Amino acid sequence: MTLARHVRALSDYSMVSTGEMALKIGINGTGLVQRASIEGIQQDAQQAALDGFSSYWLAEHPSGGFDALTVLSLVGATVPDIELGTAIVPTFPRHPMTLAGQTLTAHQACQGRLTLGIGLSHQVMMEAMGLAFEKPIGHLRDYLSILMPLLETGQVSHQGNHYSCEGAFFQKPKQAPEVLVAALGPQALRVAGHRTGGTTLAWVGPKTIASHIKPKLTEAADRAGRPPPRILATLPICVTDQPDRIRALITQRLAFYAELPSYRAMFEREGVKHPGDIALVGSAAQVRDQLEALNAAGVTDYAASIFATQPEEQANTRGLLIDHILR
Repeated sequence: MTLARHVRALSDYSMVSTGEMALKIGINGTGLVQRASIEGIQQDAQQAALDGFSSYWLAEHPSGGFDALTVLSLVGATVPDIELGTAIVPTFPRHPMTLAGQTLTAHQACQGRLTLGIGLSHQVMMEAMGLAFEKPIGHLRDYLSILMPLLETGQVSHQGNHYSCEGAFFQKPKQAPEVLVAALGPQALRVAGHRTGGTTLAWVGPKTIASHIKPKLTEAADRAGRPPPRILATLPICVTDQPDRIRALITQRLAFYAELPSYRAMFEREGVKHPGDIALVGSAAQVRDQLEALNAAGVTDYAASIFATQPEEQANTRGLLIDHILR
C-alpha cells in the first residue's frame, strides 16, 4: 500500500479530533545521527520537505564526532522550504563566539531558515569529555550574554564570571536566527523565556508542560516584553496494534535517558517511570489524542521521532502525521 493510500485510510480518524490543532509538525532526524551519513540525512530532510513537514531537527551528540550545524548547512543548500534546526548543540564544548560564527554561517547557507537549539547537556556527558559541569545556570547566562548580541548585531562586549568576550564580526547579521534553549528546571526556564525565543524539550509529557514548563517560560517572556515563547517537544511516536510491545522496546533501547537526573525529575513530575510510558503510542485515534494533549498543554511544535519496527507501523505513523498537516 502506498503512503498516499495510508493517508486516505487514516483520514477517517480526523473526525475524532476535538478541534483544529495549531500544533506544527516536524521531523526529528536524530535517529540517523549514529550512522554519521550526510547523504542519509539529506535524503531524510528532503522527504520531510516533500511530505509537507514544517521543520527538520538534528541533535549533536557531545562526543559523537558528527557536527549538526555543518550537516544542516549542506542540507539547507539543497533542500528548500523547510525550517532546519539543532535540538540540541551542547554549550560547554564550544565558546559562544565560536558557536555564533558557525551559526551565522550555517544560517546563510540555509537561506535564513536555521533555528539554533542549544542546551547544557548532562553532567555525565560533559565529564566524560573532561569538562567541568559547574554552576550551569551561571554558565548559561554568560553564554547567552555573548551569543545573542553576536547573532543579533555581530558585536559583543561582556565581562562575566564564566565567559568574557570583546569582539565584532566582519559583517552585521542581516537576520538573526531564532534561538531555543533546552530548559527543564525553573532557573533555566526563566533564562530561556527572558533571553530567547523559547525552549526545546525531550522526554517531557503534557502534564509537566502544562503545569511547569509553559507557566514559568511564559512568565519570564512576559516580564521581558518578549512574544509568547515557542515550545518544541520531541517524543517517540508509533501508530501500532501492539502498543505494549512498542512501549517496552522504547524503554529497553532508551533506558539511559531515565537515568539522567534532569529527565528523571521530569518523569516524576509526569507520574511515569520509563521512557516508553511517555511515548505517543497506540492506534491512530489514540496517537491523535496524544498529539492533541501536547497541543492543549502549550506545545507549539512537535518534532516527531518515529519509532517503528515494521514497515506498516512506519507507513501508518508517517501517514497520520501527514494527515494532520493536510487538515
